[in-house]
Amino acid sequence: MGGAFSGGAAVGDEPGAVTYPVVLNVYDLTPINNYLHWCGLGIFHSAVEVHGLEYSFGAHDHPSSGVFEVEPKNCPGFIYRCTVFIGRTTLNPLEFRDFIQRMASEYHGDTYHLISKNCNHFTDDLSTRLTGKRIPGWVNRLARLGAFCNCLLPESMRLESTETKHLADCRFSDDSHTSSNDNFDDDELEDKHLLPTSSVSEDAIVKEVHR
Repeated sequence: MGGAFSGGAAVGDEPGAVTYPVVLNVYDLTPINNYLHWCGLGIFHSAVEVHGLEYSFGAHDHPSSGVFEVEPKNCPGFIYRCTVFIGRTTLNPLEFRDFIQRMASEYHGDTYHLISKNCNHFTDDLSTRLTGKRIPGWVNRLARLGAFCNCLLPESMRLESTETKHLADCRFSDDSHTSSNDNFDDDELEDKHLLPTSSVSEDAIVKEVHR
């Protein structure tokens, strides 16, 4: 029997339920991470692996899903660093497929933002919903520092309004060309399978876990 959406998370706690591992695959965006990592910093891409595929989020210019799936540990354009075990989920493959398509409707490619809504925000959200556990803090620490020092960032990378929009909402459009490798070009789109969004209404979309 599959897991239930409890408190906004796809976490099942039925005794004897079949569970499936959920892991985080972390990639380097730059070789300088070999030095920054010892300071607890780095510029990373991350993806959640479950049921034999890994899922992440990237930017494009269209108001459609930016969530994509690829073969585990082989995301084009990134250098694989390590795998971190997150937890387990009771969602079987069919249930998970329905779940991830619903979640994809919340992560359109044109809402990607390097500081407030990047691939690591997505994997943290997905991990929390599936297992009740968040990704390690070091994976997205630079983005959190960037949000804290918002006024020091170039104007094209700043959050639109830290007073009127909460970071948890993360629904900002990035009209500029950032340096993030999470942005898709036409060639990369051929290598990354973008997920379709579910046809269900917004009321049926799983709500976020209250952090």
